Amino acid sequence: MNSDPLICYLGDDDASRAAAYLCGIMTRYGLSFTRVDSGASPKEDFLTQSYALYVLSDYPAKNLSQEQMTHIVRRVQEDGAGLLMLGGWESYYGRLGEYHNSPLAQILPVLMASQDDRRNYPCPVFLKPTVEEHPVLNDLPWQTAPSVGGFNAFEAKSNATVLLQGYRSQITWTNAVTTVGATCQSQDLCVNLLAPVPFLAVDQVGSGRVAAFASDVAPHWIGGMVDWGTPRIFQELPSSLGDGLFVEIGCHYAQFFAQLLQWTAGLR
Repeated sequence: MNSDPLICYLGDDDASRAAAYLCGIMTRYGLSFTRVDSGASPKEDFLTQSYALYVLSDYPAKNLSQEQMTHIVRRVQEDGAGLLMLGGWESYYGRLGEYHNSPLAQILPVLMASQDDRRNYPCPVFLKPTVEEHPVLNDLPWQTAPSVGGFNAFEAKSNATVLLQGYRSQITWTNAVTTVGATCQSQDLCVNLLAPVPFLAVDQVGSGRVAAFASDVAPHWIGGMVDWGTPRIFQELPSSLGDGLFVEIGCHYAQFFAQLLQWTAGLR
């Protein structure tokens, strides 16, 4: 681990559980980071550190003081740091109300709900870009339609740019195919796409960049997207996070989140 970490990553339980996925991606792409587990608050030196990017992912707002949140806002607006919020039960409004009335709501590129915003679906939620070119989206095969299983519902602010929309689906078998090797025809399966929802919004706030992704980075919400792309990546985590920790993930999934981190941190 670098003695001067680029990224402060808060949330997703700990590196032996959900946080392993993003830790693995950052390790793979050489992005130095420090961790704050979901059950912990930042250390006393948090206000003196100059991180290039703050990542909040399923992290309880109660673990951050008003002073610490205000510090993040100032770092983004005045010093050019980045802020990325990923989805989860304790992101955005979440289950009990987390960040909708916090100082961070002022700079995040989305309008949060004032009630439970968690959405869970048994059928895939397909992700589709809204723009042809952007450093977060470039060089990825979006025509293969990666899908997720759940997300936090929000609206994009008027000045924000929506890069990805999520299309919920309803899938109905009209003639269940049971023969091994049979080809499924259009008359056998009906797939209805529902109205799209904003899924990834970004913006420039003062000197820094902000981004909001509606789903999380680890199963179960991220669903099949965690396996998007071949070859698969096997990545060991730094030993400082625990012994024998690793992740196995799709290469396009890893590339997408790496590019999202890099862009929000001002590296792309």
